[in-house]
Amino acid sequence: MIAQALMSWGWQGLALLIFIGLSVGSFLNVVIYRLPVMLNRQWEGQAREILNEPEQSTEPFNLMVPRSRCPSCGATIGALENVPVLSWIALRGRCRHCKAGISARYPLVEVLTAAASVAVVAGFGYTWLGLACLVFTWALVALTFIDYDTQLLPDQITLPLVWLGLLTNLLGGVVPLADAVVGAVAGYLFLWATYWAFKLITGKEGMGYGDFKLFAAIGAWLGWQMLPATVLIACSAALLYALATTVAGKRESSQPIPFGPFLAIGGWVSLGARDTLLPLFLP
Repeated sequence: MIAQALMSWGWQGLALLIFIGLSVGSFLNVVIYRLPVMLNRQWEGQAREILNEPEQSTEPFNLMVPRSRCPSCGATIGALENVPVLSWIALRGRCRHCKAGISARYPLVEVLTAAASVAVVAGFGYTWLGLACLVFTWALVALTFIDYDTQLLPDQITLPLVWLGLLTNLLGGVVPLADAVVGAVAGYLFLWATYWAFKLITGKEGMGYGDFKLFAAIGAWLGWQMLPATVLIACSAALLYALATTVAGKRESSQPIPFGPFLAIGGWVSLGARDTLLPLFLP
């Protein structure tokens, strides 16, 4: 079944899918780095306006401009140096101009996005629902690395993801619309209630509001029935990560970890394994 879905458009279709996945992954690298910077600049501008301080003149900075540059020497990265994965391999992971190292995470995000894209199409085929689930997957990849880097889940991604999930299910997507609406509400309220219970007991904040919105988006896509499986997978993955990094000496036991990446993992696994997981929680 999986091979049949992937090969329904032949080898050319599969090659195009992999190319699109790698290219989207390359764009997601831009989003992962630039969107938090854009938001910080926006918040700083708002703070200056409130404090009646003069605005600082800066060059335009968004997802399109300026062109990508080497963070070490500032040299502009040409088109041939921006080919997903292949350029990093050809350059041996170093800037062509100053020979500074280029993080291996760039090709990792590209390969991860391509692999996840192939897995989604294997499950949903070359259909409109498959395309919608690709968008869901790509958004989860971006949110995973943004939250890992900055402990921030931008509304610019989470909120449209909620509405897109509801719209997808309105058109007969993954679950009935009623299940999607209840899923969005239940997802938000569950983590909201958990947040306040933890804060009242410990006096500390255990997670951010972005986690509520991401869980609401997952509920809007998968329905309320998959929320228990998603949160169980997320908590298990987060616990394993915390234990592994603590034992390895890479973090203090009291140091907080972002929960968004694990919610994203739980949501994506639940999307692909819905038929397998659902009977375990709703016999």
